[in-house]
Amino acid sequence: MSFLKHITFISVAVIAIFSSYTASAKKAGEHARFGHINTSVQLGPRPFFLVNDMEKSKLKEELQSCGKRRFVKTDFSIGHRGAALQFPEHTKESYEAAVRMGAGIVECDVTFTKDKELVCRHSQCDLHATTNILEIPELAAKCSTPPDYNSETPFANVQCCTSDITVAEFKTLKGKMDASNPQAKTLADYLHATPDFRTDLYSATGTVMTHKESIELFKKLRVKMTPELKSASVEMPFNGFSQQEYAQKMLDEYKQAGVKAKNVYPQSFNIDDIKYWIANEPKFGNQAVYLDGRYDDASFDHTDPATWSPSMDELADAGVKIIAPPMWMLVEINDGKIVPSVYAMHAKAAGLDIITWTLERSGLLKNGGGWYYQTTGDIIDNDGDVMELLDVLAKDVGVIGVFSDWAATVTYYANCMNIR
Repeated sequence: MSFLKHITFISVAVIAIFSSYTASAKKAGEHARFGHINTSVQLGPRPFFLVNDMEKSKLKEELQSCGKRRFVKTDFSIGHRGAALQFPEHTKESYEAAVRMGAGIVECDVTFTKDKELVCRHSQCDLHATTNILEIPELAAKCSTPPDYNSETPFANVQCCTSDITVAEFKTLKGKMDASNPQAKTLADYLHATPDFRTDLYSATGTVMTHKESIELFKKLRVKMTPELKSASVEMPFNGFSQQEYAQKMLDEYKQAGVKAKNVYPQSFNIDDIKYWIANEPKFGNQAVYLDGRYDDASFDHTDPATWSPSMDELADAGVKIIAPPMWMLVEINDGKIVPSVYAMHAKAAGLDIITWTLERSGLLKNGGGWYYQTTGDIIDNDGDVMELLDVLAKDVGVIGVFSDWAATVTYYANCMNIR
């Protein structure tokens, strides 16, 4: 190569490198300007532990083979209340942990305060179990049913609701692990009741959030959002605040924040909420999630379509696109194997997409896994079996997303199976 050509080659290379650097810097600058937080996915040891705990199988070999790959965020992995297995639910820290573990969608359960502001709590009346409200005398006194310190068990009937306090008062609270001991005689014993399969290690700071604050955080974390409109524990209308105004206010806060409807999956157990969104906010209603809680109805049998009202076809005809039952309703045991249930097959036949809940919420599975595994408990006997169930839900049932209290498990599986 001549000297002139050599110089020309180097010049072109330098220009190319500089252009690439400039483009990257510009992109990084855009991210900074819009407040984006780039989080690398870090799964920690749990998914690897679960895979190693599986019984010998082709699936185990397949999951083990991708242990060294680079894991990325996936919408198949949904952070249930954030990362509630170890972090205080519906707190900033819990949400950030779920995204760090690859959750592409994160949930804020939505309820309202005394001044009708929306906040993230699993239940309108769970503050006594999920926050430190009882440690703040002036707020504890405002609870619907405050502690009765004249009783031997002061906390047996205690109930503290978001509707008991203003949003400003709510923001002074600290989130804690969801736990309580109603038979406790002291406040310390009442509050320190976290199940042994969870931990208080990350509960020193639990930053509670309004719904608006959760939206801004999720925008920065660059994830999609799945708010659940929680049933009110107070009589509606509440001081003139109707159910429809409540349902509308939740979606209005996304529109005010400039969030596109395609990035929001509103949820409700109340089919009338779903129908309201379909009729009045069709862009949001198009991917509204009907949480199927009919298992609490004595007349409902998930194995008998004749007991389903509305039926799967009727739900689809009403415009429902996504149904979300608990995991156990989607599977059953046949010849010693986990297979799709009658419920799952009818949902798919009606053209409904399926999301399910909740993985990693049951502690050790050596005794069958409890409520979330009630149709498969006879063959669930070790923690690794969770991967077998997840595989059936993904491949045979065909769910499009899985809520989990520890997103890393679902993220690991989805990446291994190239589910985006």
